[in-house]
Amino acid sequence: MSGWRETLDELVRLRGRALFGYAYMLTGDAVAAEDLLQDALVKAFRSGRHARSLDAAHVYVKRSIATSFVDSGRRAAARPVNDPRGDAFETWARQHPSSADLTARMDDALDLRAALLTLSPRERACVVLRYLEDMPTADVAATLGIAVGSVKRYVSDGLARLRIAMPEMNFGEPGTVPVDAHERGTR
Repeated sequence: MSGWRETLDELVRLRGRALFGYAYMLTGDAVAAEDLLQDALVKAFRSGRHARSLDAAHVYVKRSIATSFVDSGRRAAARPVNDPRGDAFETWARQHPSSADLTARMDDALDLRAALLTLSPRERACVVLRYLEDMPTADVAATLGIAVGSVKRYVSDGLARLRIAMPEMNFGEPGTVPVDAHERGTR
């Protein structure tokens, strides 16, 4: 197996789930996330330039996912298309909660997902990278190829819109989002 094939195999095996999860948080749709990830992998390994190491490939694929997502948002705005599938997953998830304790958390997660989908592609990408990926503002700017001040503006605008869409959810002080940390197996 050549070097790029080994790197691709290792990337998909070790970090594929995380990359898919990242794409899913941006798109809100599993099929779109799979397509976005597949396109990013093809871009990264088509020439083999970005396959020097696992970390280099991961960074390139992640940046490609973010860039492709933002670009697709621009294209979608120019040509809106209705989703024929609707919210089948959300309907199923609300009808099949796993337990009483998880029902409220699942509802919050679904509501947050729906609220994230109302943000513009740039706002969503910045909020997801900053708070769900826990990236510093400078790293978000580098990943998306925009200025640090622009990231701060998109995050600020995105959080303001999320606070309006979900007034019952506590986003903490402006500029911060609380994290519910717990040790594995304690819940």
